Amino acid sequence: MRPLRLDSLEIFEDVVRCGGFRAAALGRGVSSSAISQSISVLEEALGIRLLNRTTRSVAPTEAGERLLERLGPALHDIRTAIDDLNQLRERPSGTVRINAPGPAADHVLCPLTFEFMKSYPDVNVEIVSDAAIIDIVEQGFDAGVRFGNQLAQDMIAMPLGPALRYAIVASPDYLLKRGRPESPRDLLQHDCIRRRFPGGTMETWTFEKDGNEVEITPKGRLTLSSAHHELQAAMAGSGIAHLFEDYVRDDLEQGRVVELLSDWKKKLPSWYLYYPSRRHTSAAMRAFLEYIRHREWRPVSN
Repeated sequence: MRPLRLDSLEIFEDVVRCGGFRAAALGRGVSSSAISQSISVLEEALGIRLLNRTTRSVAPTEAGERLLERLGPALHDIRTAIDDLNQLRERPSGTVRINAPGPAADHVLCPLTFEFMKSYPDVNVEIVSDAAIIDIVEQGFDAGVRFGNQLAQDMIAMPLGPALRYAIVASPDYLLKRGRPESPRDLLQHDCIRRRFPGGTMETWTFEKDGNEVEITPKGRLTLSSAHHELQAAMAGSGIAHLFEDYVRDDLEQGRVVELLSDWKKKLPSWYLYYPSRRHTSAAMRAFLEYIRHREWRPVSN
């Protein structure tokens, strides 16, 4: 068997994680043909095909899946050994990769990261906006962001901001035509902008007032999967939207949308940054965690 290069194994991992040669090439700043050549050399050296290639997709073969299963932890250990040298540097360096839903990235994670990077100029940060529940270790992330009640037991978690609340909003034009709902159940007579999660389930809306909790399954002609698009739809008069307060604060102040049922708000868990408890964290990740620990979060006003 021909000698194997460590970078060819890293390239193989990148291709599988990114879902193709082009995406892996963009991440590495090289050409797709260079990535393809590296994989071909690796397969020739091992004497077995690792990837099934079509014109539209790339997927690991059974052999590729077995290699990847063992390769991920091994490559992580190698990167960690190299990263430990950062402790001898005056300033941490490296890359932090975080997976987070769009609203969390928009209103909490990105502003926090921008300030962090000013203090740590040698640290690179990659944020992938994704609402799907994934295995962050398997997908090569250092951390993820989710609600507190969505975290696996083998994860360490820390609050990433104050408690959250949803706001029910609609445009002035919609309310002029359809009237205002006076209770959560009145929403069932309105066009609500529904959300379908990546797993296929539909979002339910939960309300609370004076210790009474009401949950409804909204009805409506429009179904979306993005808070950004839901806000656009609400402002266009397409229906009533159910969005985080942070997401609609500016539009409420400008009068582009109107808040409804404000006395029925239910307080939710905050966003949490979570990371594996059994995995050695890099110097860059440790710096990021330390930065978060020293933040003071503004509480939600009543």
